Amino acid sequence: MTLLSVNLNAVAQLRNRRDLPWPSVVGIARVVLDAGASGITVHPRPDERHIRRTDVFDLAALLASDYPDAEFNIEGYPSDDFLALIAEVKPQQVTLVPDSPEQPTSDHGWDFRAQAIVLARAVQALKAHGGRISLFCDSDAGVAGVAGAKATGADRIELYTGPYGGCYANPDRAEYELAALAETTRAAHAIGMGVNAGHDLTLANLPAFQAAVPGVEEVSIGHGLTADALLMGFDAAVRAYIAGLGC
Repeated sequence: MTLLSVNLNAVAQLRNRRDLPWPSVVGIARVVLDAGASGITVHPRPDERHIRRTDVFDLAALLASDYPDAEFNIEGYPSDDFLALIAEVKPQQVTLVPDSPEQPTSDHGWDFRAQAIVLARAVQALKAHGGRISLFCDSDAGVAGVAGAKATGADRIELYTGPYGGCYANPDRAEYELAALAETTRAAHAIGMGVNAGHDLTLANLPAFQAAVPGVEEVSIGHGLTADALLMGFDAAVRAYIAGLGC
């Protein structure tokens, strides 16, 4: 069964357009968890363009008090500030991404060979807090890529599904991307790594992804789900995505 973690970055970005407390990130978190989401994902960036440091602590408090079985997944680059934040919050999962501060969004996975030492040190430090560690991974990483991820001590990879999500008008390319995602997933499973996925997954492309890439344990979805929620509401959108996952 593939679990759904709802990324709240887009909600926070909308709130940040005004010096006002709405839409409430914590309030929307409560709605999506009540609708059946298994967890919440956030990516606090240094410039706080969407999720703020205060949001991280507010969400951690909400989950601890009202949703103890829900997962808190925090994404970020393993800077000293990020590692210190994780040490305070101790989320159930940390997803390390190779983003530079100026990037508008994640757009590639780790180079596991070139950044092996950085990642191994970060994973070792994060393991001290007891959470699961996932590493952002290109769809075509294959056997060599996932072996490099495994060598860091991480528990899972998160497939970067952006290239697949960008194929909404090109079905032939979509098939190519799905094949690459499936191959990397098989390679990860063969060496005992779990697999997550995320980026530009939608109600339209999720069923084909699920059919072609079996064994994904969790998807993190934010932009597409938030766009659908503008039309149908967050409760209905979450339920629709859960149905799309076949749960």
